[in-house]
Amino acid sequence: QVQLVESGGGLVQPGGSLRLSCAASGFTLDYYVIGWFRQAPGKEREGVSCISSSDGSTYYADSVKGRFTISRDNAKNTVYLQMSSLKPEDTAIYYCVAEYRISTIQSMCVMPHLFRSWGQGTQVTVSS
Repeated sequence: QVQLVESGGGLVQPGGSLRLSCAASGFTLDYYVIGWFRQAPGKEREGVSCISSSDGSTYYADSVKGRFTISRDNAKNTVYLQMSSLKPEDTAIYYCVAEYRISTIQSMCVMPHLFRSWGQGTQVTVSS
């Protein structure tokens, strides 16, 4: 059974940094797309960033390009999201997702319904 467990959320001031971790179990990361979606109150879920476990290709939403970096450690079955220069509009619940790669990473990372495995979510709050 696939399990995704997020950690690393919290409260941070604008301009600060956080690193989210997603530990996967029940499957190996080979040939999967692992990523992060977020949902703020009253808004739809947004694909933030995804990474292909096989070739390392990545996707970033325009709103986070240059500020967030996704990486993977296949040996640890863990994916990380390093978030820097955080803004109040980054405040949301961040969910780790995983799915077998069935399309391009760019198309998968904007369609949350393609992902069958979701973590429980971790709250990120950016506020002074």
